[in-house]
Amino acid sequence: MFDATAVPADRRGVGRYVDSLLPELDRAGTPLHIACRVEDVEHYAALCPGAQVLAAPRAIARRPVRMVWEQTGFPALIARQDVDVVHSPHYTRPVLSRKPSVVTLHDATFFSHPEVHERSKRLLFGAWSKASLRLADACIVPSAATRDELVKYAGAKPDRVDVVHLGVDTSVFHEPDADSVRRVRDRLGIGDRRYIAFLGTIEPRKNLPQLVRAMALLAERRADVPVLVLAGGSGWDTTVDDAIAAAPGVDVRKPGFLPLDELAAYLGDAELVAYPSLGEGFGLPVIEAMACGSAVLTTPFLSLPEVGGDVAAYSQPDAASIAAAVEELLDDPVRRADMARRGVQRARQFSWEAAAAAHQRIYRQVARTRT
Repeated sequence: MFDATAVPADRRGVGRYVDSLLPELDRAGTPLHIACRVEDVEHYAALCPGAQVLAAPRAIARRPVRMVWEQTGFPALIARQDVDVVHSPHYTRPVLSRKPSVVTLHDATFFSHPEVHERSKRLLFGAWSKASLRLADACIVPSAATRDELVKYAGAKPDRVDVVHLGVDTSVFHEPDADSVRRVRDRLGIGDRRYIAFLGTIEPRKNLPQLVRAMALLAERRADVPVLVLAGGSGWDTTVDDAIAAAPGVDVRKPGFLPLDELAAYLGDAELVAYPSLGEGFGLPVIEAMACGSAVLTTPFLSLPEVGGDVAAYSQPDAASIAAAVEELLDDPVRRADMARRGVQRARQFSWEAAAAAHQRIYRQVARTRT
């Protein structure tokens, strides 16, 4: 039984993980029962034609109701199905279910960087991470860095935490063609100007005010500063707009969510993709940008070097360091081209097919352990 009820309507975060993993599990012949929201039934039926898709009550669209249903109604639904393992892909799990359980913990920054999370989420997901590490038969994390942080901060036992890297959907993320690039440039309203791209939720741990200030420092000493485009949904960071207002010499665009089919052109046509995060459980935009043929600048924290390897460029998270790294890359097109070429090759090492195979191994192991 796979619990897809936590997937948000905009498909970000856990939605990207679930929507990419489930079709590969289905193609690999995994017998799937998928519990999801009523409005997602047709979506998962089309995505996973071999699966049995089950609708949860409509009221779980509200998070508090969903959390209650997970502990009350979901165990009853599980008990009515012929399933061997329950996979909860977003920190929490149905405590009353007697079936073997697997839980995915996406990052450990609730412990290592509590200041970058809203207090309610920090308390909720921090507590559930510890509970799932204790109660689940297996926990899956997307990077060795996340496993090590959970061992350090949450008392996880390393042998009960399985590292499974996320993948890249190359049908979506690939080197773009000229027509798709022109459509995205028209959407952004930047004509033929150069731009630096960011993709992700605009939240404190993405460190975007420092990126904006870095661009302002560049604007003080050169006239050819590219447009800065911050694409993604708004989180709870209230300081980004203040940083933009204090940088009048920088052209910053915030287009919000871009359609999935426009992301390859957006990332691939950028001079570089900047991802100055203070810490990630994986850092999917880094490897997706590489798959699109873009040079990537990120930070050397937590999982990011694990994902970017020796292909990405790295900077400390302060504005002066970011500015210096951006300027060096802008002035070295040969290096950017080499990073782009090697990035495409590196992205091929991260596939959802391999991730699904690893999940299958874990499911089988957990089922055998409990029989």
